[in-house]
Amino acid sequence: MTPLLRLYHRFERLPLGRWLFSRAVCFKAPYFGTIHPTITRLEPGRCEARIPHRRGMRNHIGSVHAIALCNLAELCAGVMTDASLPEGMRWIPKGMTVQYLKKAMGPQTGIATPSVPLVSAAQGYDLPVQVDVRDAGGDVTFRAEVTMWLSPKPRR
Repeated sequence: MTPLLRLYHRFERLPLGRWLFSRAVCFKAPYFGTIHPTITRLEPGRCEARIPHRRGMRNHIGSVHAIALCNLAELCAGVMTDASLPEGMRWIPKGMTVQYLKKAMGPQTGIATPSVPLVSAAQGYDLPVQVDVRDAGGDVTFRAEVTMWLSPKPRR
């Protein structure tokens, strides 16, 4: 079990634990705090996070701004990757392609899953991560594929 996943399970048992865990993630990577996420589920191969529909995240037509959705996708993909990472490996986002499928109104939930299994490797490799963002009715409003670069940690 990865250190991040152990930390999630420790926080999960506390009152407001998921909210506190989410704040800790945002402390480590402050830009994610701009979308006020709450990580609602974390396990190897899956991360789910919810963002509210706040005035500060709206665009000119009143829906959740495109970049807020991209931020949610990167958060979900990164946390899922970190929680699923084989020992001795590290990761960094390498690219993202997105599709805007429907006006994103109301709270949005991102769900990240890897397209292929994460494995230990002697050389780096691309890991495609699928992220679907759904509205409260369950409709997919946004879809992203985040490419993560996984590589062995340098030996010290």
